[in-house]
Amino acid sequence: MLTAYITHPDCERHDMGPAHPECAERLAVIHDQLMAQGLLDYLIPYDAPLASDEQLARAHSMAYVRELVAASPEEGLRFVDPDTSMNRHTIAAARRAAGALVLATDLVLARKASAAFCCVRPPGHHAQRTAAMGFCFFNNVAVGIRHALDVHGLQRVALVDFDVHHGNGSVDILRGDERVLMCSVFEQGIYPFSGEQDTGPCMINVALPSRSGSERFRDAVTTHWLPALNAFEPQLIYVSAGFDGHRDDDMGNLGLLEADYAWVTTQIMGMARRHCAGRVISALEGGYAAGPLARSAAAHIRVLMGAD
Repeated sequence: MLTAYITHPDCERHDMGPAHPECAERLAVIHDQLMAQGLLDYLIPYDAPLASDEQLARAHSMAYVRELVAASPEEGLRFVDPDTSMNRHTIAAARRAAGALVLATDLVLARKASAAFCCVRPPGHHAQRTAAMGFCFFNNVAVGIRHALDVHGLQRVALVDFDVHHGNGSVDILRGDERVLMCSVFEQGIYPFSGEQDTGPCMINVALPSRSGSERFRDAVTTHWLPALNAFEPQLIYVSAGFDGHRDDDMGNLGLLEADYAWVTTQIMGMARRHCAGRVISALEGGYAAGPLARSAAAHIRVLMGAD
């Protein structure tokens, strides 16, 4: 089986203003890099559907969904926090981004794809149950996870998050759900200034100091993630794939390289082959320097595909 590649033109129409780092170019450079490396020929393309209210309500309150839709401007921008704004296309883009995870879940569990990468925006892992923040409106991965649990009836699902920023929204939505194990590595002391206290049997969150580099990142994954994942025996693994920990991305300062993203994906795939027939669903989160983002995402996708 081939790997699914899920995206939609609506995701490029969402715009938060001139020079905003979370921009449509992010999707374009990934697509171009995959084309240049000849990888698109080995991916199954799918259009992301619009997530329904019912699907969104598994991760968000319906009051929040309605308020966000009602806030959509007819023209210009409307800010939901100092760094996050909506244009008239944002709701459609956000529904497509969440819908991509629902479709990916259906495809992988139906064995129509071995794995999936959702090349979508806006990102999702800062979106809380009742709040948009940090460039995020709906928590895409949380919507997919709850679809797997509540619709497909899975009993153990893992979420791994290697974005440089802590996935506070995913914690807010998934904390206390014993069906979900969340593992993350992020840089301490930066936005959203959370995560170091989010520990427990189902929350394996590791804060790394600035300039930690490859060795400390890999040690955190090996020491903290892998034993927890192995003990949990997930039936499906989701990935919040943020590439803003790259040394050339000024959104963070972990000092990672393309090889680190390939390495961590190899560890995830190894765990997936051991416990869940290789079933992995990945969604784009951060990554704002065009070249490093494109190369890192391609390195990640190559491993998802089994090309490396």
